[in-house]
Amino acid sequence: MSKVYLIILLAYLLMSSCTPVLSRNLLSNGMLNDGLSEIKQYPDSYKGRLFIFGGIIVKTETTKDGSVIEAIFVPVNSLGYLKSYKTSGGRFLAVYKSPEILDPLIFSEKREITLAGEFIELRKGKIGEMEYAYPFFEIKEIYLWEVMREKDNYYYYMPPPYPPWYYRHRPYDPWWGYY
Repeated sequence: MSKVYLIILLAYLLMSSCTPVLSRNLLSNGMLNDGLSEIKQYPDSYKGRLFIFGGIIVKTETTKDGSVIEAIFVPVNSLGYLKSYKTSGGRFLAVYKSPEILDPLIFSEKREITLAGEFIELRKGKIGEMEYAYPFFEIKEIYLWEVMREKDNYYYYMPPPYPPWYYRHRPYDPWWGYY
């Protein structure tokens, strides 16, 4: 009987470790993309389609239409987890039309997101002084990734006096002692 409980526990742990970040319905209906270049080449053929992708926020603004995010494109896997990236996949704009806003202080620069968005159109804008055509999406669902703070990532060093087992594998110098 205890083996059955162990198997159920292991199955639960395996299934919970592979949880998608967005709803399964959106993930199954959305398209995963490796870049925005194809959307920019053929915008009319992608209008109204749902895309699943990630991004690194450049800026967030609140407007009368909703909260608008400008971000750098990052590809995602089938569960919505961000893949590694070495170059920019381009930039995009995404609007979140809801009574609640995406606070620019929380959705701030360099935060990572995963979103499901419906492609609306290409919008003209500027990056610095360069003209740029932004793919523009309407956000259906968004996930903000946690920030890894440096103070959460520290090592604990044991202060002296050290316990006897600490010296077991350390060389001994008669002049300086253990080092």
